Amino acid sequence: MKAMILAAGAGTRLRPLTLTVPKVLLPVSGVPLIRHILVWLKSHDIRDVAINLHYQGQKIRDALGDGRNLGMQIAYSTEDTILGTAGGVKRMAHYLDGPFVVHYGDVLTDFDLTDMLRLHQAKKAAATLAILKVSRPRSAGVVEMDADARVLSFTEKPAERAASSDLESGATYILERTVLDTIPVGQPSDFGHDVFPALLAKDLPVYGYILKDDDYLVDIGTIEKYRQANEDMAAGRIRIEHEE
Repeated sequence: MKAMILAAGAGTRLRPLTLTVPKVLLPVSGVPLIRHILVWLKSHDIRDVAINLHYQGQKIRDALGDGRNLGMQIAYSTEDTILGTAGGVKRMAHYLDGPFVVHYGDVLTDFDLTDMLRLHQAKKAAATLAILKVSRPRSAGVVEMDADARVLSFTEKPAERAASSDLESGATYILERTVLDTIPVGQPSDFGHDVFPALLAKDLPVYGYILKDDDYLVDIGTIEKYRQANEDMAAGRIRIEHEE
């Protein structure tokens, strides 16, 4: 299976750290964030990865090269104009030749992606979303699910009082190629605002994989979360093992 990492954003909430460094290259315990992500993907037998670029994209290319030093193959997609989370994936439709993973480049996690794939296959899902149980679900897409783990609704970043569930999207998806048919070519499109509501409106099978209590996931979108990730990595709370 192939994966695509979304790395085009400017990381404005992380300024001044991201004024000269793209957010995916910010070091977490001395290792660039995106390298942690690649090692995590490789630990689940994913070795072919696409990365979309926009803000300071050449620095990401220079840091990772073709992926050979990680035992992987990396393809790049440079966007002159940012196409959004889904639009950037659509641009690489020619590369994604089967079921594939989409992972946001500012999310550090160690959950069992292989187990999530088992659920995706067992349910014959069009899309499977990593899901977190949270106390204040408003910083990402809020999801309602039935007892069979099928997603009933998806609301992107609702107002706090409007949140109808304690389940939140973890910004990692396993998608079938049929999902690409719902994304327009060459136009900005977003998974949370556009794609997932469209899939649900068509009654396509969308499922949620709820992360376990000991799974780690943090969205490094702010200075506070970045500090937390560094502290957690130093304390050994994140199960990502580098070869060297």
